[in-house]
Amino acid sequence: MLPILLSEAVPIKIILSILVIKCLIGIIAGFIIDFVNRIKNKNEEEEKIIDLCEKEHCDCEHGILKSALKHTFSIFLFILVVTIIVNIVMYFVGEEQISAFLKNRPILGPMISSIIGLIPNCASSVILTQMYLENVISISTMIAGTLVGAGVGLAVLFKMNKGIKQNIKIIALLYIIGVISGVTLELIGFKI
Repeated sequence: MLPILLSEAVPIKIILSILVIKCLIGIIAGFIIDFVNRIKNKNEEEEKIIDLCEKEHCDCEHGILKSALKHTFSIFLFILVVTIIVNIVMYFVGEEQISAFLKNRPILGPMISSIIGLIPNCASSVILTQMYLENVISISTMIAGTLVGAGVGLAVLFKMNKGIKQNIKIIALLYIIGVISGVTLELIGFKI
């Protein structure tokens, strides 16, 4: 989002406003999630985290450089495959189809853009930002989708964390935060 806004010479006031809103939403959501987790896990013992090196059998005791390169290469291949698949799907679906579906849908827009934001690739942020700049979607809809967007982070999450239920909870939480934020901004008439 940010490189596109900068390359399109969007006024710095608008860029800073978008970043401040996204940061505030992130801070508020983070405090709420932390508060709920502290209450929920008050009497539970912290789960033990399995060491990444043990899971990946990377032989870390023989040097950190070798193991770091092995981890990096493994994640690189995974990201490459996911990116190729997502780009093929985006090519066949097309930005025009997505734009037509989101145009002038104040409540449905944030819900759909948040789903688009879950695509494990930067293409979702690029598409949503371009649609905002072309006045196809509102700023609230763009913010909803880009709040949810984690680039390839979600793909890496599923690769590295084998707890499917936990991963689905994280995705659901991201989606809910994006939708609630986007719909709230729409309802209060947020404009820059």
